[in-house]
Amino acid sequence: MKKLLVLTLLLCENMIAYSQKQIKDESIVNQQERMVFKQWDRKKFTPTSGFLGLNPYYWLTWGLHPNYPKTDLRPLGPFGPQTQRLGAVTGMQGIDKKYELHSDTLAQTALLQIAGMSGILSTTDPLWILYYSRQLKGVTDFDPKELLGRVPPNAREKIIASGSLNWYSREIGILAERLEAARSTTLERGARILSYHRLLSEFRKLSALWTDKVIATAREPAKVKVRQDLIGQDVKIENWTPESDIRIAREILQKRKY
Repeated sequence: MKKLLVLTLLLCENMIAYSQKQIKDESIVNQQERMVFKQWDRKKFTPTSGFLGLNPYYWLTWGLHPNYPKTDLRPLGPFGPQTQRLGAVTGMQGIDKKYELHSDTLAQTALLQIAGMSGILSTTDPLWILYYSRQLKGVTDFDPKELLGRVPPNAREKIIASGSLNWYSREIGILAERLEAARSTTLERGARILSYHRLLSEFRKLSALWTDKVIATAREPAKVKVRQDLIGQDVKIENWTPESDIRIAREILQKRKY
């Protein structure tokens, strides 16, 4: 009984082991390979037509599609849809890079324009560094004591008493506030430079007025002394007669050259 059972199991095992057979169809393999990656080789289109085109399997397979072997239908072929899609993707990537470069250029240009208009970077302007900062130093670095030290000693008290120093200090303070506003406000570079130029022109006029006041004040004691010396002095004319005026007039007319 046991032997019979073992024999039955062995027979069932053999039946299971050999119930399936691996089939390799060369035509199907060629079709799968050429549709994916391999070359579209017309020689691998099986079954072939045979001698004089009499192979019936060829007509059963390709009879309804005679032009199929002549047309490369690979997705990754030279003109396949996948190749075209990849080419389109590559082209779009190139366009995207160009747009990105253009956007970066616009961004950099905008940043440069903002930097040129920002008041934070106004001190880095070459024209301010080389010219206006030096010309307007009397406004930015104004010191009343230093200014008064350049006034002649005989005119200092008069300048202070007359209020000229306070007036000049107040006007310089107004110019300094306007200059600070021009430097800190967001402006176009041209408008900022025009503001510098107007302030420089006003500063020069103000400096000229201050110089005139200092000179006039310094000369005032000498004028007072001259006036005091002339007070009480009468001009005496000796031996004057009406005929003397007539004689002098005739002498002038005779000496005149026509």
